[in-house]
Amino acid sequence: MSAEEAIKLIHSGDRVALAHAVGIPVVITDALCEHKDNYENVEIVQLVPMGNAKFTDPEMEGHFRLNALFLGPFTRDAVQEGRGDFTPCCFHEVPNLFDEILPLDVAVIQVTPPDKHGYVSCGVSVDYTLPAAQKAKRVIAQVNKEMPRTHGDTVLHVSEIDSFVEADHPIIELGLPRIGKVERAIGENCAKLIKDGDTLQLGIGAIPDAVLLFLKDKKDLGIHSEMVSDGVVKLIESGVITNAKKNLHPGKTVATFLMGTKDLYDYADDNQAVVMYPVDYVNDPYVIGQNNNLVSINSCIQVDLTGQVASESVGYQQISGIGGQVDFVRGAKLSKGGRSIIAIGSTAAQGKISKIVPILDEGAAVTTSRTDVDYIVTEYGIAHLQGKSLRDRAKALIQIAHPDFRKGLIQVYEQRFHCNYN
Repeated sequence: MSAEEAIKLIHSGDRVALAHAVGIPVVITDALCEHKDNYENVEIVQLVPMGNAKFTDPEMEGHFRLNALFLGPFTRDAVQEGRGDFTPCCFHEVPNLFDEILPLDVAVIQVTPPDKHGYVSCGVSVDYTLPAAQKAKRVIAQVNKEMPRTHGDTVLHVSEIDSFVEADHPIIELGLPRIGKVERAIGENCAKLIKDGDTLQLGIGAIPDAVLLFLKDKKDLGIHSEMVSDGVVKLIESGVITNAKKNLHPGKTVATFLMGTKDLYDYADDNQAVVMYPVDYVNDPYVIGQNNNLVSINSCIQVDLTGQVASESVGYQQISGIGGQVDFVRGAKLSKGGRSIIAIGSTAAQGKISKIVPILDEGAAVTTSRTDVDYIVTEYGIAHLQGKSLRDRAKALIQIAHPDFRKGLIQVYEQRFHCNYN
């Protein structure tokens, strides 16, 4: 049926889950926004929408209200201006929220055309998208021939879907990030902590892609990651990533969603070597920990001198979310030989602000606690915090702070610990 007909399954007061990231069914969400006057107080639950999020625009107030489990550039304003809410949670917990805490009336997803047996694949976004469709009372699916068919646990039978909207268009692409001198230096330092045979979790952006640049001499790396981007494919094709040494899903690249260019989507299409599962499996710390030598690499906004990591807010201003950072930090802790890395540039605001600070900004949320933190890496070096005293942590962090800010940090160190820094 048409998108206009399909959205009649959504009623005022419903809670609606939208597919994640580049899996967002934009034809259906655009139709919702065009017919906003038919709806009141529809709650939209989502992590990150890519492409657009028209349902958060000011004129949508009273019709749709966002309940964001992670914020992105299209949704920050809605929360900051009071047209939406942010609900903190770890990524792996999202499907469980849909059972009792946030029960769903409707799931709106994007899928492949059905195969000869009547199964459609959730393609690039399995994460919470597949569980949402399995738990919701009603399911609307945009069927897109451009969606890659991915393997693993990604499919629904057509009998589980209430309405189909056929709409073919390219899957949203993300441009490759710009990697500067700082990112290259951080990537090189992170690579020093990665050994042959390690299994990696990498995020998206300049720093994770910079890490990949310095792994070309490694052997038999593996991937167990919430997401996979184009840089991973390059290392697979060059033989650096083989997944041969993995003790969980050997020979397979494991992810819960994909974001990148068409090259990535084409690589994953019908590729038995890439397997995708819902996020309550991929990001479960217990499952992550079953991978020996699991190395997680994530980023943050600030680190204080005790090792507390703020990754999601600038003071009271929420700008992103917890996502999978804590899932993988804790999973790496459970992994035999595992390591977790928080990788950051030493400064922000063109060098005017240090990211290593005496105390976090007032209101800043602690994302990764000082008891969970392991390695902090900047362009100036590596600080290993696990098992270190508060005094030794502070000294290690000052050593990798930007030189322009070390004097002030040393003064705080000496006042706090009643001793000379040297």
